[in-house]
Amino acid sequence: MKKYNLLAGFIGLIVLIAGLCIAGWIALRPGPLVLQGEAEAAEMRVSGKVPGRISHFYVSEGMPVKKGDTLALLDSPELTARLEQAQAAVAAAEAQNRKAHVGTRSEQIAAAYEMWQKAEAGVEIAQKSFTRVQNLYKKEVATAQQRDEAEAQYKAAVATARAAKSQYDMAMNGAQAEDKQAALAMVDRAKGAMDEVASYMRETSLISPMNGEVTEIYPKAGELVGTGSPVMSIADLDDIWVTFNIREDLLPGIGVGKELKVSVPALGRQDVTLKVNYIKALGSYATWKATKVTGEYDARTFEVRAKPVGKVEGLRPGMSVLYSFENK
Repeated sequence: MKKYNLLAGFIGLIVLIAGLCIAGWIALRPGPLVLQGEAEAAEMRVSGKVPGRISHFYVSEGMPVKKGDTLALLDSPELTARLEQAQAAVAAAEAQNRKAHVGTRSEQIAAAYEMWQKAEAGVEIAQKSFTRVQNLYKKEVATAQQRDEAEAQYKAAVATARAAKSQYDMAMNGAQAEDKQAALAMVDRAKGAMDEVASYMRETSLISPMNGEVTEIYPKAGELVGTGSPVMSIADLDDIWVTFNIREDLLPGIGVGKELKVSVPALGRQDVTLKVNYIKALGSYATWKATKVTGEYDARTFEVRAKPVGKVEGLRPGMSVLYSFENK
């Protein structure tokens, strides 16, 4: 009986020790490796091509917008002044163009005709004077110098008459074809300058380039913004993905096209299926350095991006996404 009790106690002790070992192993064994990623979305910064002061915001942070919606209005007095100058230049060029195509005014034609007739009268008088002096020279009454002076005055009068006739003909013909083309080119140039300023004026209204949600507005109403300065950011919640940073020794089984089963804590641990579409090595700053001489090596870290297979309601940029290697 005594031996039986000792044997039973010994067996019980062994069973107790075995149970404690199993419980300890279960309690202390390492759990599955879980990677944490972050949801991201395509984002675009909206900026203006012209400097100005924020006059008014039509949206606020968190507001959904559609492509083509007016987001904000800039006030630029300098552009307004340039537009007025361009409009005045167009009006002046069009007036010159009309003048070139209408031709010379009737008053200018009449004046040119009178100057021509006056010159013709001068030719007639100079011719008679030269004839009289020529006759007196033949009779040796006038000197050769007097004859030469009379001849020079006659030739000068003829030249003056020709010049007056040319001026009259020019007035009758109007502007030359080259002058008309130049006037038309000036109109086109002035209109081009006005169109350029008008295009800049349209840039004072900031338009949404896509459907999305306003995530952040940088300046306040009334503040000055420069050319190309970002005014607000818009996120496209339909173009969302998850980014993981994975050490290369954990990459086996994770490749482009591979589906991953993940959970989203912010959505009540909702299970989501992702498909890997991008893998790229990060810089040397992300390399894991081995601490032992043998048995380990420097492992690089890779950026892995995966997109949801279907639309996930409520998934937003910044949410944590967990991937357990038990799901591989």
